[in-house]
Amino acid sequence: MRGYKKELPLVKAVDHALLLLSCYTDKEEMGVTELSQRMGLHKNNVFRILATLEFRGYIEQNPKTEGYRLGPKIFELGLIFKYQMGLIKHARPVMEKLRDRFNETVYLGVLRNIYSIYIDNVETTHTIRVVSRVGVQIPAYATAIGKAQLAFLPPDELEELFKDKKLKQYTPNTITDVNELMEHLKEVAEKGYAVDNEEFQEDVKCVAAPIRDYTKYVVAGLSISAPSFRMTEDRMGEMIEAVKEAALEISKHLGYVV
Repeated sequence: MRGYKKELPLVKAVDHALLLLSCYTDKEEMGVTELSQRMGLHKNNVFRILATLEFRGYIEQNPKTEGYRLGPKIFELGLIFKYQMGLIKHARPVMEKLRDRFNETVYLGVLRNIYSIYIDNVETTHTIRVVSRVGVQIPAYATAIGKAQLAFLPPDELEELFKDKKLKQYTPNTITDVNELMEHLKEVAEKGYAVDNEEFQEDVKCVAAPIRDYTKYVVAGLSISAPSFRMTEDRMGEMIEAVKEAALEISKHLGYVV
């Protein structure tokens, strides 16, 4: 088998491009020099690969730092992959039932580094609603759907994610102290759900629960989002139980066994 692998008709340029993309599994942004060192390639070669990937939308350059990060095309492929793996397919009917019960917007989101990426939603019929966040990347620590996933990461991985990070304040309720956030996430893990109490956007509240796969790993989050005046304390309690049940139902579709 080893001899067979060596004889595969590999296209070196494509192999190098894929190698470059794989460098982003543990870091969000890098410069040409660091990528060159990781790949063992000359900087001129790396620059040409970056230019090609940037042209196609798989890499983008941060205008402030001049570093390179993954581009929107990667997100598009990720959506297709998630769908093929059954996450959206299994989640959508459950999301629709949850929306119909409360007539509020329901979101499905995944975690990328310290960000929540919203990959699907079903919207309320109310005229006053939360603007759709599908395709949007939002700091996970300021969202219920993000905190519902962060809370179940291994402690060392969670600590590394927020090491030397400055947490931006979006509203007076945003948690901006890392130590306070760590304590808060412990509570989230114990309760099995998270709440966004106007932490990212004023006058908007959310409740969320984690979705697990057959390995029991948290692979996504499910949330209900609504204007604060419609998410009263009593209604929030009912929504929390409902979103936990819905997330568990989706998890079971993905092979999760309690």
